[in-house]
Amino acid sequence: MSGVLESMSIAIEDALVAKNLRGMASVRSTLKAGYCARAAKTLFSAKGVALIGTGFPVTDTFETDGPLGAIALYQALEAVGSMPYIVCGAPLSKALRDDYRIVEIEVGKHDYQEQEARAVLDDLQPSVVLSIERPGQAQDGNYYNMRGEDISARTACFDTFMRQASCPTIAIGDGGNEIGMGNVVEALETLDIVASATTCDELIVADVSNWGGYGLITLMGYLAKRDLLAEFNPTQTLQYLSKLGSVDGVTRLNQLTEDGLDSSVGDALILQLRKLSGFDVS
Repeated sequence: MSGVLESMSIAIEDALVAKNLRGMASVRSTLKAGYCARAAKTLFSAKGVALIGTGFPVTDTFETDGPLGAIALYQALEAVGSMPYIVCGAPLSKALRDDYRIVEIEVGKHDYQEQEARAVLDDLQPSVVLSIERPGQAQDGNYYNMRGEDISARTACFDTFMRQASCPTIAIGDGGNEIGMGNVVEALETLDIVASATTCDELIVADVSNWGGYGLITLMGYLAKRDLLAEFNPTQTLQYLSKLGSVDGVTRLNQLTEDGLDSSVGDALILQLRKLSGFDVS
């Protein structure tokens, strides 16, 4: 990795957890620096099929954090020549299926979770599997939200994809209960969370998981010499998701926010990331 790319990655990693909303700054300090660049290089070079798992159930629908970043990554991956699929359960799968390539997985516990993942992996032969704001199985095999509530009955299992994939796996999370957080179990012990035990090859932490996706897109753009993040419209995408029934994961309201934050906060971060990658944002 070049010195410029590594320095850029570290600056982005710092920016992604600067607010430290849920303790991710302390988790970030336990990760080997440069993880954003390593993950971005994997995504950039992984031509062919890319699987993007997302969708965190909130009440009877899905939250804005996750799908927003997944759509941004989907567009960026298409722009660099990959064929992305979004992997999720209902109701998100049914909401997105008219506009994106979707792999629908069954919600709730069932006896063929391993076979479900194996069939998709064998069929699509992905070159990378990425999870963004997907609930991760805790040590007891169940799924829990930030309030400690068991949401297993409303959660589709993407952990089996991460465990069985023969290609690189990347995960993005912001609280400790998402897929990938099994990489940093000790760092999560001080947080008031039922932690995920599912691991990945490269973990990205952020104050809001969508923002972790933006960090990767920033570096993919640098590698492609193309301001990919400027080509994504977060407000328009939030409006699109809202019409499909999304809610904010914190307020549980149908509004154009991410984890209780006004969309302007995410917009400001995107501008900061684009500046860090050297693109002209005037």
